[in-house]
Formats: sequence, structure tokens, C-alpha cells
Amino acid sequence: MDVESILKEIRTRGNNERVLTSFQSLLHIMSDLRTKCPWDKKQTIHSLRILTLEETFELAEAILQEDMENIKEEIGDVMLHMVFYAYIAEEQGYFSMADALDHICHKLIRRHPHIYGDLQLATDEEVKKNWEKLKLDEGKKSVLSGVPRGLPALIKAYRIQDKVSKVGFDWTHIDDVENKFHEEWNELQEARKSGNPDKIEEEFGDVLFSLVNYARFLNIDPERALELTNLKFLNRFSYIENNAEKPLSNLTLQEMEALWEDAKNAEKVTR
Repeated sequence: MDVESILKEIRTRGNNERVLTSFQSLLHIMSDLRTKCPWDKKQTIHSLRILTLEETFELAEAILQEDMENIKEEIGDVMLHMVFYAYIAEEQGYFSMADALDHICHKLIRRHPHIYGDLQLATDEEVKKNWEKLKLDEGKKSVLSGVPRGLPALIKAYRIQDKVSKVGFDWTHIDDVENKFHEEWNELQEARKSGNPDKIEEEFGDVLFSLVNYARFLNIDPERALELTNLKFLNRFSYIENNAEKPLSNLTLQEMEALWEDAKNAEKVTR
């Protein structure tokens, strides 16, 4: 596959002038901010890191809520950060935004030989397995090298399991996964009886890991599922706070549970 020839052909296709103009405007604005604004001039890739994480989580929250207007805004915020990093890198002589964009274009062409080459892949699973194979062929030392260490634990567990499944290290049937969960659950109960806090923590982690695997076999994103439950709990507890006739500290558990049921019933009415 001649990647350069493919990329050259792609560049001859019709341009979306508005997108190009808007992106160029962002680059010019970044240049102005970097040279004229005291705050922007002070930033480094390290000082931006936490802010980038914050913007990314804000985008994730907007996606979860399917708030398209907010998604539009957060995409812009995240894009600004990508431009910021590239601008700093170019200042220091490492690479430009064009270099970064060219890199991803080349990678996408190489890793989609079923689109830009002669390889026949019929399903998304075949595509994902071939993607992992190509990564190793490109010099990646481990199937798991693409799983960032800084990922939240729940997402990391899902990505680890998904990655190793692409090379055949996986259960063959969901019943096996369910049996593994029960095995880990029983081991947790045994650990509880031992009273050893380290062992209890270890076995609890194994239970969570097995549940993430079970979610994967059910085609459920465990991070999204848990966050939806978090939001449901927050909404119901807020209902208790807003509808209690006296301070929560003065409510009995039975009174709070009654309000909780009212909250659940209110949800059914709005659905």
C-alpha cells in the first residue's frame, strides 16, 4: 500500500472551505494568545494537562447527557487544547500541527488496508483484531501498550480485557464469565471471614474485574452504566433533600425511603 499516493489522492477531493477557514482562524487566534496574553504565554504542556483532562471529562459528560449544544462547545474546548499543545511543540522545534495531522492521516491509512488496500474484512471484530496485529507489526512491544496507565481503573479494566481478547485470550461463552464472577464472589466471602483487609481488598478487586468482563460480554460499557446509576442516585437523593419537610438529620430511615420511592414514581411519570 503506497500511503503517500493514497494521501495525495485524498487531498485532491473537494474541500470544505468553512471547516478549513474555521480551523485556520483557531490557529491564528492561538498565535495571538500565545504572543499577547500573559496567561497563555505562561502555559506549558504540563500546566495544561489537568485542564485538558477537565475539558475531556466535560465533553464525556455532555455525551452521556446527549446534550448536542454542549457537545459542540466542549469539542471546541478540547480542540483548542490540541492546538495549544501543537503550538508549544512547534515553538520548541519538535513538531507542528501539520506534522501531527499528517501522522494520524498516515496511521489511519496504514491501519485500514480493507479500505485503502486489498484486504477483505467483513465484520467490526475482524477489523479490531487486524488493527491490533498491525500495531504489533509497527513495532509495538505489547498488546497492552496502548492502554494508558493513567486511565480510571474501571475504563482501564475494560480496555485491558478488550485488548487481550483480540489475540484470543478470552472466554468462549458468557456462561464461563458468569461462573468466574461467582467464583470470585465466593473467594471474597472467604476473605471476609479471614478478616485480612489486604486479602479482602484484593478479592474485591477481582470481583470488580470479573463484573467488567461480564459487562463486555453483554455489550455494555461499564463506565457509562455506572455513571448512569450515579446520576440516577443523585437525582433521587436530591428529590429527598428538596421534598423533606424537616432537616435530613431529623428524618428516620423509613421516612427517607418513602421519599426515595416517591422519587422513583416521579421518574416513571416523566418517562
